[in-house]
Amino acid sequence: MHDVRERDPAEGGLRGRKKRETRAALTAAAVRLAAEHGAENVTVDAISEAVGVSPRTFFNYFDSRDDAFVMVGAESGARVRQAVLAAPTGTPPLVALRDALAAELGEVGRQHELWRLHSEVLRRSPHLLARSFGAHIEDEFTLAETLAERIGAGSPLFTGDRPPFGTSEGELRRKALGLYPRLLAAVGSTAVRIAVEHWCVRQDETTLEVVFQTVFEHLAAGLPEPAVPVEPVDEA
Repeated sequence: MHDVRERDPAEGGLRGRKKRETRAALTAAAVRLAAEHGAENVTVDAISEAVGVSPRTFFNYFDSRDDAFVMVGAESGARVRQAVLAAPTGTPPLVALRDALAAELGEVGRQHELWRLHSEVLRRSPHLLARSFGAHIEDEFTLAETLAERIGAGSPLFTGDRPPFGTSEGELRRKALGLYPRLLAAVGSTAVRIAVEHWCVRQDETTLEVVFQTVFEHLAAGLPEPAVPVEPVDEA
């Protein structure tokens, strides 16, 4: 299980903002250095120096050097969960999830180059790819717990200091989570991945926002087979 320290995006004030900015700067520096020199050749000292902080400060944010390579957008999951819970009463769960994820996609578009480098680093470093996959699964499961809370099927195990997977208490977390929120979280994660991948090779044809909305229109309709091949069209 991954651990990103001080990752709550709700932490307010100047101090909280500075922490988020420093964490993001360290991650960006790590990815860019890894893309240029290879992840195996990048040290904590080099990452810290690129941002102008000490190695000791680096470890206030990450447990290990490898965490910095895989945690691009690490705070995004917490913001999505917060938005899901904040959606107006009566909003269907799929719509609440769609709107929460859509709000985060703007950040992906703004940091497209960093995300491109991140993908390149992961492709060249299988152990980082595996680590990133593990972090993704953990985030997806935590989102499912938030969705369970949203629909009134939550559990005390889903809040606060959650027991890690791989422990007996962690297995209780798995058993307490129903099928529907787990499936909904997985569908949302897949929708984002497919939308981003589709858009990356068609940026001259449409926008990421249009592709994403089209994906969720298909989902909301129950994925009926289209009469003709359907591609998202930017009408702007």
